Amino acid sequence: MAGGKRPPPAAAKSPAAGRSAVKAGLISAVVLGVAGLCVVGIVSDSSDDLSIPAPATDERADTVPILREARTSQGICYGWRLAGGSDVVSVGSNLGDGTPVATTPTCPRWIEVTADITYTAGSSESSDSARVQVKGSADIDAADLYAIERGLERFGLDDDTFIDDPGWAVTRAATTLPLLAAEAGLAGPAATPTADPATAPSPLPAAGNDLWRGRWGSLLAAGGLLVLAALFVTVGVVQRRRQLRGAVPAQPAGAEAAGRTGEKA
Repeated sequence: MAGGKRPPPAAAKSPAAGRSAVKAGLISAVVLGVAGLCVVGIVSDSSDDLSIPAPATDERADTVPILREARTSQGICYGWRLAGGSDVVSVGSNLGDGTPVATTPTCPRWIEVTADITYTAGSSESSDSARVQVKGSADIDAADLYAIERGLERFGLDDDTFIDDPGWAVTRAATTLPLLAAEAGLAGPAATPTADPATAPSPLPAAGNDLWRGRWGSLLAAGGLLVLAALFVTVGVVQRRRQLRGAVPAQPAGAEAAGRTGEKA
């Protein structure tokens, strides 16, 4: 009984072709990962925030009355100055926020803490730095000013603290000047501040590792790229297994004809 020709069996997928597909997927994942990391590195270097944070509004507002009471009881004006190179970030004194103490005629005798902070980019080999000094009017001996400057470290106000939180550190240092001036014999004990302790400057937050500062976004992006690369690899492996399960060896034409003859018999 004549019939239509039976369509030839589908050719089995070559294992070599499956391996090539997996290899191509792996190469694509690696290339995408490397390219993404390069882009992240470029963006990270260009987005480093090197600005110096100023003292918070409440920190400045709480510092001024303390310095004002010290001026009344000791007869010395006190102030602070925070800068980043040639840029003045914050200045203040017992005369008010934004009013410098060194150039004010009403303050012939004065002491001021100054901090010059320098932040460097993540790609730079240089480290962040802080230069903290205590300056005063001409009638105050340099040795006394140096003793006050060294005394700041007893309150935990060292260079690392100024680097981690310069705004908090410079205002807190200003409030310790009256005490250190009294220790140096420049004036009598300062009056006890009448400010509400609940409104005192907040404690310094825990110091963070400078390596991670400002880089959390880059780390998240890099992690996402690694996950994407792992996904490409997983997809390639799954496709390879499916190809192997679906590969059926083709029967020779002679064997097929013999099978049909046996069925007729």
